[in-house]
Amino acid sequence: MAIEDDVLVVGGGLAGMTSALQAAREGARVRLVSHKKSTLRHASGLVDVLGYTPDGELVAEPFDALATLPAGHPYELVGVDSVRDGLALFDEVVGDAYYGDHTDANALVPTHGGTVKPTARYPESTAAGLASDPREALLVGFETLTAFDAPLAADHLDAAGVPAATRGVTVPFPGDFRADSRVTRFARALDRDEAVETATGTAGARRALTAAVEPHLDGTERVGFPAVLGDDESSEVRTTLERHLDVPVFEVPMGPPSLPGIRLERLFAAALDDADVRRTTGNPVVDFEADGERIQAVYVDRNGQRAPFHAEEFILATGGLVGKGIDSDREGVIEPVFDCHVPHPDDRYEWFVDEAFGDHPFARFGVDVDGELRPLDADGGIEYENLRAAGGVLGGADFAAEKSGSGISLATGYAAGRAAGEAV
Repeated sequence: MAIEDDVLVVGGGLAGMTSALQAAREGARVRLVSHKKSTLRHASGLVDVLGYTPDGELVAEPFDALATLPAGHPYELVGVDSVRDGLALFDEVVGDAYYGDHTDANALVPTHGGTVKPTARYPESTAAGLASDPREALLVGFETLTAFDAPLAADHLDAAGVPAATRGVTVPFPGDFRADSRVTRFARALDRDEAVETATGTAGARRALTAAVEPHLDGTERVGFPAVLGDDESSEVRTTLERHLDVPVFEVPMGPPSLPGIRLERLFAAALDDADVRRTTGNPVVDFEADGERIQAVYVDRNGQRAPFHAEEFILATGGLVGKGIDSDREGVIEPVFDCHVPHPDDRYEWFVDEAFGDHPFARFGVDVDGELRPLDADGGIEYENLRAAGGVLGGADFAAEKSGSGISLATGYAAGRAAGEAV
């Protein structure tokens, strides 16, 4: 039996969840279909709007810089109002778990590599660590967590000219942890405050961690840890560490798996549940059915059987090259779900430049859309009247270089969800 909805969203990342949530707020019956877990768990948990111009200039006030973006950029297509509306939706979802809504200016957040990322919204757990803060900082790494070299990160931050003196130290994480332990294992130990053996006897993991750090404080005014300070009980863990160390404690965003990203995913999942958005996960979309100018259904693979999902409106939010929402082979570049046209040079040598960190054309590959985010075919016509695209699958922006990925997902997700919801 076919499953019918008003709006069906393909893709479970930030753009897909934002689209689904806004469409539901417009009164539509919404279903979100995703094959894999949200890409948020691989992201830093920071939410950018625009960190750098296409020319590589650092952006202090992102909304002032939006007008300078080239024609066809996703922000140019949806307009400033959608950028603000997308951020407003985000702020409603996350509540006081994120900071940054008090200003249009970018905050500068240190990362685990010792770089500084300009970002519009940042987790409350990182707030005491902003690079603009002049208070002396101590970064703490763990011997069994090789992904974060605290002394090296501190050196990089000093070289970058941040106003605060920053030191780094590496200590053993309390307890018996393997050298390849995942960040979730450290977080679980702190969540549960597991009993661990120390030189002076048995103690809870939180108190044992502060005891390992205390000899290195030496008058420091704040302490940063890799973002492993608990998962379910992260606020309580951080509060306990602050009480024992008697200084503010902050988390430094890490690479995947990212606990701040997982926490953000949970906040959006709860919002989707509250909005009665139905979610079908773990099954790929393998085909679709169209009747002339409109899509009628998508087919999802369920243990080798094709299950049809019918809807009035569809939103494509499967991500870009990294998430395989855009794919390529020797024959060209494709969008694999609806076979939307992806403009690209026929000569593969024109997809990139010689410099490793140069301005690579492939970074901007994606689906072309009209002002209503409907994908366009090779002749500039609309592919399907009831299909819209949002997020990383869109062309025209180098998300990584611009530091604009989250903002584009929110703005275009909001705009696509609103348009689809209004259309039913």
